[in-house]
Amino acid sequence: MNYGFVIDQQRCIGCHTCAVACKIENNLPDVVWWNRILTDGGAEMDIPAGEFPNTTIDYIPVNCQHCENPACTKVCPVGATYKDENTGIVRQDVDKCIGCRMCMSACPYTGVRSFNWEEPSHVLDIAIGDANAPDHQKHTVEKCTMCWHRVAQDEEPACIEACPGRARFWGDLDDPNSEVSKLVKSRSTKQLLADEGTNPSVYYLD
Repeated sequence: MNYGFVIDQQRCIGCHTCAVACKIENNLPDVVWWNRILTDGGAEMDIPAGEFPNTTIDYIPVNCQHCENPACTKVCPVGATYKDENTGIVRQDVDKCIGCRMCMSACPYTGVRSFNWEEPSHVLDIAIGDANAPDHQKHTVEKCTMCWHRVAQDEEPACIEACPGRARFWGDLDDPNSEVSKLVKSRSTKQLLADEGTNPSVYYLD
């Protein structure tokens, strides 16, 4: 089994709903985002390239790529970042993390991991999101967990459920009958930094 994401760039409208859903579901600290929506266009977010009426813009949601051959797991000295053999999800054990940030250095996908330099703070003084979401600790690395706490209960990640444009899909890439496998076969796709040899489990439909 190898769970992964498929993102339809023709449907993504750059609304950031998936990013907000992720932040709420996982009770992320104030400045932490596990899912970011990048703009492939002009120099600023939501700005197209070119001049009207000949403009182009694409939105690229980026989170941990849950690689089949993850660089991060090879360098972690304590096994805090590891690939779950049953699901293919690249997980992060904050209780084991010693804050060396070697996983951040090894990961070719800039910005998918964050480091809690201080005790995590939140706008609200009560925890929000799922009670089973991971805790957040000072001096530890964080990243997208593919909503492991939901997957363990046979539920989809929060970002999939929240997407208003039905641009995000999730499932077992090893199952030829799954929706994600059929989508990958039906359209031309790309993977981010495919030449790095990590074989990410996130596919973008052109």
